[in-house]
Amino acid sequence: MAGKSPKFDLALQGLVRLRDSFRRATFYRIARLWRRSLQFKTVVSTLLLVALAGAGIGAFLSHQIADSLYEERLTQFRTEATSGLSKVKDNFRDTAASDREGTDRLVMDTLPLLEGQGADAQRTYLLTPLPTEEPLYVTSSVNSGTITASGIPVALSDAVIASDATASETDYVFWSPLELANGEPGIAFGTKVTLPPDSSEYALYLIYDLHSMQETLDDIHRILWIAGFLLLAISGTIAWIVAKAGLGAVSDAAAVSEKLAAGELQERMEVKGEDEVARLAASFNRMAGTLQDQITQLATLSRMQQVFVSDVSHELRTPLTTVRMAAEVLYEARDSFDPMYRRSTELLYHQVERFQALLADLLEISRFDAGAAALDLEPTDVFHIVRDVIDATEPLANNCGSEVVVVSKESSCVVDADPRRIERILRNLLVNALEHGEGEPIEIAIAASEDAVGIAVRDHGIGMTEEDADHVFDRFWRADPARARTTGGSGLGLSIATEDSRLHGGWLEAWGEPGNGSCFRLTLPRRHGAGFDSSPVPLSPREAAAGPRELTAAAPAREEEIDAY
Repeated sequence: MAGKSPKFDLALQGLVRLRDSFRRATFYRIARLWRRSLQFKTVVSTLLLVALAGAGIGAFLSHQIADSLYEERLTQFRTEATSGLSKVKDNFRDTAASDREGTDRLVMDTLPLLEGQGADAQRTYLLTPLPTEEPLYVTSSVNSGTITASGIPVALSDAVIASDATASETDYVFWSPLELANGEPGIAFGTKVTLPPDSSEYALYLIYDLHSMQETLDDIHRILWIAGFLLLAISGTIAWIVAKAGLGAVSDAAAVSEKLAAGELQERMEVKGEDEVARLAASFNRMAGTLQDQITQLATLSRMQQVFVSDVSHELRTPLTTVRMAAEVLYEARDSFDPMYRRSTELLYHQVERFQALLADLLEISRFDAGAAALDLEPTDVFHIVRDVIDATEPLANNCGSEVVVVSKESSCVVDADPRRIERILRNLLVNALEHGEGEPIEIAIAASEDAVGIAVRDHGIGMTEEDADHVFDRFWRADPARARTTGGSGLGLSIATEDSRLHGGWLEAWGEPGNGSCFRLTLPRRHGAGFDSSPVPLSPREAAAGPRELTAAAPAREEEIDAY
């Protein structure tokens, strides 16, 4: 036989894949509908419960009907069989036949009386000799049906053989269920009889065909199945109508809520009638209207606030520039002033610088609030930015007496980022670490994974509590409002850093412990728009203990392991 062609095999494989895809898609759609539709879940649950209850009730009724019908027919068959077999047994015992011909004629005349329709069931007989060493006048089975001696159940045959042919018929008429030659169920009744002239022993069976009773049971089962399907259909329809009436409003409310959450504040539910569902829809619409008014009012106030901050910041730039120029002139000429005036000039100069930084930060915050901030992305090596930040803050580090150390197992790490914003984030973190580091060393740890880059700035200064770490990125927040700032910060640096990290799709996190310093960690995706699950650099000593990292110095040229991480 020729083998199948490769094209046929490919087509068959395609059909198999198509079938599997269809099955998976169908299962997925049903599972998704089960998770998302309360109405579908209610209807399916109702159908399953009704199906289980119907199956249980149907099985119980079928069993009870079959048992009742069987017991009733068995009683009738037993009465008929006992009466018929007794008459045949009496005829055989009281006959005057004395030869083979007479015995044959006796059998042929008597046994047909057992045939016919009894108790609404067809019945036949079977006469078969029992094993004996005596010669038999009737040596072969005489029957009018398709059953043979081999079809008689062994237990029934043994009971007949062991019985007494001369005993009363009520004691020695035995019965047993059996399967007829055509596969239909039946019942056989048997007894032992003797034939003249030598009283040879035979087994006489009266067999009832239960085909009509089986058809009755099949009809009953068919009716039960039809009734079950009708009940299932009616229950499903009722469940769907009730679920639609009761849960339809919930579904509509969910759909309208999703649209409201998406910004479509004008969406409302349809109100029909005056029932509970209608009152729910009306209440929901009133709630949506109130929320729309409040959101609109808040949005208006927010826009007014943003515009106000932006306008004020812009309007202040011109007079502030003038004041700063005057302050610079006075500051450069301070040596010729009286000591009291010289001190006032220095204070004026530094406060003007601080005011200018605050104004720049307010302008940047207003751009974030207005959604006007945008990234200028380019491939950026974070090590170059870190070194630039260290160089820029070197005077402050020398003034604070802290040594800044970069530790990493990497020598270069390129990410898609806006260098200006990343530098501003790291400068804020490093300046804060130097301000609160109490002259202790400052470590900048850099680590990278396949999808993320982590930069952690760790100091060993005064630290902060967990509550402080939760609020440290809030605008104008201070852990200790009475503490003076050595560099005159605006209180917006960490808030701006948080917004810059969000623009990059990254994280900015803080950890601290009083007396044990604090740590700020910036995590950025390697490719802009790509996600990541965790940061490759630890934030707290607990994270470092859970997953130790081997960090070696990269710049400045100093090898060191950070055990505090």
